[in-house]
Amino acid sequence: MSKILIRGAKVLGGEPQDVLIDGETIAEVGTGLSAEGAEVVEADGKVLLPGLVDLHTHLREPGREDSETVLTGTRAAASGGYTAVFAMANTFPVADTAGVVEQVYRLGKEHGYCDVQPIGAVTVGLEGRKLAELGAMHESAAGVTVFSDDGKCVDDAVIMRRALEYVKAFGGVVAQHAQEPRLTEGAQMNEGVVSAELGLGGWPAVAEESIIARDVLLAEHVGSRVHICHLSTAGSVEIVRWAKSRGIDVTAEVTPHHLLLTDELVRTYNPVYKVNPPLRTERDVLALREALADGTIDIVATDHAPHPHEDKDCEWAAAAMGMVGLETALSVVQETMVDTGLLDWAGVADRMSFKPAKIGRATGHGRPVSAGEPANLALVDTAYRGPVDPAGFASRSRNTPYEGRELPGRVTHTWLRGKATLVDGKLA
Repeated sequence: MSKILIRGAKVLGGEPQDVLIDGETIAEVGTGLSAEGAEVVEADGKVLLPGLVDLHTHLREPGREDSETVLTGTRAAASGGYTAVFAMANTFPVADTAGVVEQVYRLGKEHGYCDVQPIGAVTVGLEGRKLAELGAMHESAAGVTVFSDDGKCVDDAVIMRRALEYVKAFGGVVAQHAQEPRLTEGAQMNEGVVSAELGLGGWPAVAEESIIARDVLLAEHVGSRVHICHLSTAGSVEIVRWAKSRGIDVTAEVTPHHLLLTDELVRTYNPVYKVNPPLRTERDVLALREALADGTIDIVATDHAPHPHEDKDCEWAAAAMGMVGLETALSVVQETMVDTGLLDWAGVADRMSFKPAKIGRATGHGRPVSAGEPANLALVDTAYRGPVDPAGFASRSRNTPYEGRELPGRVTHTWLRGKATLVDGKLA
């Protein structure tokens, strides 16, 4: 592989430096670097980050290739500055066996736009009744370390306890979709003033908070790791903060859309705003931002949930829940966290690369931008600002809540182990 010299980049938002890539690794970081025959990329003060890591992506393959495939999803990831994604298990068939997770893992290897680490289901068929082959999935070629029934909650306390006990043996983690099912039957949006005025079934905050409270106590009892998917309420923040103060091994994620959007948008009845967990109140949004800033919430994860046109272009009640996020995540984080002064770019690297890689045990990712480290990098034009145009997305689906909205920041280059996957904003 050839050498690449990135000249004048603000590494993690610091002073401009040069970064020399030689093959798959970073050879040198400094000022005034030169390398004979190297391809030169003029950064012109753009911010250089470690390649982003998404702990919560839906790639839909196998089974729903009309929504997304491993190829299109990883191309979307590269466009957003990601070099690794964790693929959720709610596919068809469900990723509850070694065979299915290995299929997804190998598809990621073949396509090469980013590393794909499959997440294994906690229970067979996501049905919540019997543990899936957790050990076999971990021992497979995919080396699964994260397990989740995302899309459904592991609501049976005994099953959740057994899962936590099982993964403890190999240092795995159970990622919980915290939603008490009986409390959310028929739910269409956040339960509150707006749902009452619109007459739509409410999804109460306590349905999330009660499961988180139970699961952090189970994790403490077992001495295992639990991760909270797409935390969305101010009350959930307080429970996680309390659990961490007790020394419980809990981590939590927030999605970009829960950092920016509120349930007031549901007044439009546009199904693009229908998501699970639902968009919450302004109070919740501000609490989530503060919690991400102070470290109570560990990471940003996209919950990239692609759907075909017909599943969103319909009446609200019939529409699928979810929105795409890989290609806009960093822009939303810049808008809500960096431009507001809540995080600097080093903090963004921590929440979107270092910590998600650590939680998921993503070897070679979430590493410092320094000599000898893998050349997994993303270059960001933070001065850019423009409208979101889903027609230009690499994802197969277009269900973004940001269409036409002006957002800051644009990833111009992404490198996976020294190989360019995105060049000047275009897929390599």
